[in-house]
Amino acid sequence: MSGIRIKDAAAFLGVSDDTVRRWLNSGLLKVERSDGVTEVDALSLAALAREQAAQPADPTKVGRSARNRMVGLVTRVISDKVMSQVEMQCGPHRIVSLMSTEAVEELGIREGKLAVAVVKATNVIVEVPDEE
Repeated sequence: MSGIRIKDAAAFLGVSDDTVRRWLNSGLLKVERSDGVTEVDALSLAALAREQAAQPADPTKVGRSARNRMVGLVTRVISDKVMSQVEMQCGPHRIVSLMSTEAVEELGIREGKLAVAVVKATNVIVEVPDEE
């Protein structure tokens, strides 16, 4: 497993480069050295990212089979007679959904409202960068 550059690790975790260096020095993250360059061990970075990913509580309290649920705020609603575009901010992630205007009205979706974005795993596309 290759290492992750410190600045990239900081971006993934939403912290400064200096914070990542402190975590490397303290042992919170594991160091990987490649050609004399200090990098963050990818597995320890993934474990810390998972641990630090605090999601707000799901306000619906409903059990569902879909596991990809993100609580956030509706930031924009653009509607015409038939369709609507609903934008949400879920932590650092912008989620956009297209739905009927009838559904938006029935659910009372409006800017500033708390909502849960549910992504069914069969419709998620995963991309990875080319190996250098």
